[in-house]
Amino acid sequence: MTFKSVPVRLAGTLFLCLLLLGQAGCFQRHHRADFTVINGPDPEALDPVIITSQADGRIVSAMFEGLTRFNAVTAQAEPALAKRWEISDDGTVYTFHLRENLRWSTGEPITAADIVYSWQRAVNPLTASDYAGMLFYVKNAEAINSGKISDLTQLGAKSVDPKTVRVELTGPTPFFLELCAFWTLAVVPQKTIEQHGDQWCLSKPLPVSGSHTLDFWHVRDRVRLRKNEKYWDAANTKNNIVDFLPVDSPATAINLFEAGQADVIWDKSLVPTDLLDALSTRSSFHKFDYLGSYFVRFNTTKKPLDDPRVRKAMALAIDKARIVEKYTKGGERLARHFVPPGTGNYTSPEGPSHDVRLAKWLLAEAGYPDGNGFPTDFEYLFNSSELNRNIAVELQRMWKETLGIQIKLRQAENKVYLSAQSALDFYVSRSSWIGDYNDPNTFLDMFMSQNGNNRTGWSNEHYDQTIRLANATTDPTKRHELFRQAETILINDELPIFPLFFYVGINIYHPHRIGGIHPNILDIHPINAIYAK
Repeated sequence: MTFKSVPVRLAGTLFLCLLLLGQAGCFQRHHRADFTVINGPDPEALDPVIITSQADGRIVSAMFEGLTRFNAVTAQAEPALAKRWEISDDGTVYTFHLRENLRWSTGEPITAADIVYSWQRAVNPLTASDYAGMLFYVKNAEAINSGKISDLTQLGAKSVDPKTVRVELTGPTPFFLELCAFWTLAVVPQKTIEQHGDQWCLSKPLPVSGSHTLDFWHVRDRVRLRKNEKYWDAANTKNNIVDFLPVDSPATAINLFEAGQADVIWDKSLVPTDLLDALSTRSSFHKFDYLGSYFVRFNTTKKPLDDPRVRKAMALAIDKARIVEKYTKGGERLARHFVPPGTGNYTSPEGPSHDVRLAKWLLAEAGYPDGNGFPTDFEYLFNSSELNRNIAVELQRMWKETLGIQIKLRQAENKVYLSAQSALDFYVSRSSWIGDYNDPNTFLDMFMSQNGNNRTGWSNEHYDQTIRLANATTDPTKRHELFRQAETILINDELPIFPLFFYVGINIYHPHRIGGIHPNILDIHPINAIYAK
C-alpha cells in the first residue's frame, strides 16, 4: 500500500486507521468477491418485514424481490416478478400477471399464493413489522394490523390463479408500483418460515426470490451473497459474488477502501468528515442530492415532552445553521421543513426558526423557568458515528446555555439504538429518514398513529385524517395542499419531531473499476446491476 498521491492530512488519518483496524481485528480471509461493499453496521436481520435501515435493505433487496423492482438508473418501478399489470379506471384495482417459470432459488415455483402470503404476513400484527404501514393502501391492511380484523384472508390481495394477483386499494395510490418494489412487499418462502420460525433466514438451503442467494452471514465479518442462477433475470445479473462488510467507523471504512479491501463506500456517514475536502477532489468521490432528512425525535409519552410547549422550546433553542456549518461539511442544506426539496414536485410549509427569546418564554410557561424542575434523568439517544456524536454534544451545549436544562448523552450500538426507539425507551433521539419513493407521503405517513415507524408516541387524529384524505385525492394540487396542512401540524403546531438538515449523498468508488452505479435521488443501486470492470 502506498500513500504517494494521498494528501498529508489524509495519509496521517489513514495511519491512525491502520492502528484502529489492528486493534479491532482484521476481517477473515475468503475467496475474493466480484466487489466488496462497506455497508454500515451488522444487519439487524435479513427478514424483509423486520428490517428498517437502508443498509439492511440493500442486502435484503438482492435476496427477495417483489412484483416490481427499482430501475438501476432512474430508481423508478419496473416489472420484476410481475411481467405486466392492468389498473382500473378509478386507480383502485391492480391486476398483476406473473412471469412464466418463476422459481425459488431452490427450484420450486413462485406463485400468486406466495405473493398473497407474503403480504398477509407483513400486515399480521404478530409479525410486528415497523414497515407494515407500507401496505395500508391495500384494502383492510390497516384494520388487520391494528387488530380490528383478525382474518388475514380479508386483505385486499387475492390469488386469482397461480399466475395472477388482484389487489384492491383503499383509494387511488399514484406511488403503489413503487411500494411494490420496496423490500417489505417482497416475496418470502412460506414453507421455510413455517418450518423454522424466527430463524428461517438462517436455514439452509434458504429459498430466495431475488437475484442473489445467501452464501453466509458471519457476524462482525461479512454477509456474502452469490448469484441466483434460477432468478428470472439471471442472464443480466452482472456479478457472481458480492460481500457486504459491517463497518460503522468512518476511519476503518476509508482505510479499507484505500487499501483495496473494499470497492464501494455507500454512505456519507462512513466518510470521515475532516477528510471530505481532500476526498472531494478525487475521481472516486461522487456527490449528489437525494431525499433524506436528519431530525430530532421527541418521545411524547414521557413528561415533560408530553407538553408541546416543551418540545417547541427545545426546538427553537437549536441553532441549525451552527450545526451545518461546524459539523456536516458536505454541503448539506439547513432544513426549514421535514420533506426534502424536490420530493414529487411538492413544496413544504416552513417551520419555526431559531428563537432563543421565545424558547425561554415557552419553557417558563410550561413550568420550567431557566430549566428549574426539569427531569434530571433526561437523555439524548444517538447511534455510533462521529457526526452523530458531534451533533449530540452541540445540542447538549445549546440546551444548557439557552434553556438551562441538563441533558445526558446516551450513545448506543445500532441494534440497541433501533430497539430503544421502537420501544420508546428514550426522551429525545437522533433520527433520520431516507425516502422510500419519490412522493411526499413517504415522509409524512410515517407519523400516522398506527405506523410502526412513528416512534414518538405521538397520535393526532386530525393529522391521520388529513394524510388519508390527501392519498384519496387525485388532483395533485389539492393533494399537495392537504400534505402541507399535515406537515404544518407536524413541524409547527405539535412538533413530535424537529428537522435539522437535508442530506447530501456521497458514494465512494473508482468508476474505472466499478460499473452499474447511477446516482439518483433515492440513492438506490440494485446489486444485480453492479459489476467489476
